Amino acid sequence: PRAVMKRKGKGETEMIGESLNKPNLTVAQRLWRLHWLFVLVLIVTASVGFAMLYSAANGSFDPWAARQMLRFGIGLGIMLIVAMTSLRVWLKYSYAFYATTLLLLGAVELGGTIGMGAQRWIDLGVINLQPSELMKVALVLALARYFHGGNIEDIGRPTYLFVPLFLVAAPSALVLRQPDLGTALMLMIGSGMIFFAAGVRIWKFVVLLVMGLIAAPIGWQFLRDYQKQRVLTFLNPESDPLGAGYHIIQSKIALGSGGLFGKGFMQGSQSHLSFLPEKQTDFIFTMLAEEFGLIGGLGLLGLYVLILVYGFTISLNCRNHFGCLVGMGVTTTFFLYVFINIAMVTGLIPVVGVPLPLISYGGTAMMSLLLGFGLLLSIHINREESIGRRGAADDF
Repeated sequence: PRAVMKRKGKGETEMIGESLNKPNLTVAQRLWRLHWLFVLVLIVTASVGFAMLYSAANGSFDPWAARQMLRFGIGLGIMLIVAMTSLRVWLKYSYAFYATTLLLLGAVELGGTIGMGAQRWIDLGVINLQPSELMKVALVLALARYFHGGNIEDIGRPTYLFVPLFLVAAPSALVLRQPDLGTALMLMIGSGMIFFAAGVRIWKFVVLLVMGLIAAPIGWQFLRDYQKQRVLTFLNPESDPLGAGYHIIQSKIALGSGGLFGKGFMQGSQSHLSFLPEKQTDFIFTMLAEEFGLIGGLGLLGLYVLILVYGFTISLNCRNHFGCLVGMGVTTTFFLYVFINIAMVTGLIPVVGVPLPLISYGGTAMMSLLLGFGLLLSIHINREESIGRRGAADDF
């Protein structure tokens, strides 16, 4: 996207896209153009998660595997509906989606459900909704909509970045108050990728990084006690092996005990003897590595690499700027899920409570991921669609 913006002149970028390069596609044509191989990879990856949740419950579909399969089935339907929807629709309603999700985050602040020491959910009776997960998709859409309307000269002006910086800062501040440091970092880092793809100069990122390092001692004072303890435990987990360092120590033991080929399905001692905490959510990769070893862990990483390759390929092959930015944002968010969770359970970063995508048990995270993948599929179907930069909302 950065290179495309540089090649286009200001006059061309201000033109309103008059029409599609191809006639409007019928439902049958959209289904034919759907990236079915990508869908298959998602189903295979989710099936690994179902198997691990079955194992976590000691050979039972209850209470986790059955619910996760139902959620995935519903989410798969939502994903296909999103995929069948024109990118112009998502462009038109991107700000409304962002505003609604921001209001939900505000509702969490005022009266959300508290669980595990954090106030992150809204009890809807049927499900507990976690708006911070939806914000990961909503923020991508809002930033892509904003940068879609500009050109390289606009982005070069520092004042032009005030609005998108506010779009990032508002939900990040609300998420930090829940508190949920991991999700806030994902929102900021994922947004940074969209800023970069849109054409923001690298030196501006360097300035922000330096300012962040300078402000780090001040920010340390605002961290909760348990967050400070997590950082200190990361630096020296053996200092409190039966307390704060217990989780990561047990995780490393399980990872190492799996060896090359693992102990076998449902044979993991650390997980099935309840030494491994949160084995159905944050530490599910550790359980998989204990039961299937290094080979099993690399197999799952291979599936994740396939999803990332498909995501970035779909994004770069899209002819309209909005689709490129949305695709890059969604794929980067998925990468952050994978990287943060696996780095966390292997002791490379502090424990921050980020689920393993399509594998960990969880409702809103699953739905948000499949919503994002639906956008990727929509980008693939509508990859030849031209959408004007300025006045794009008038195209509807």
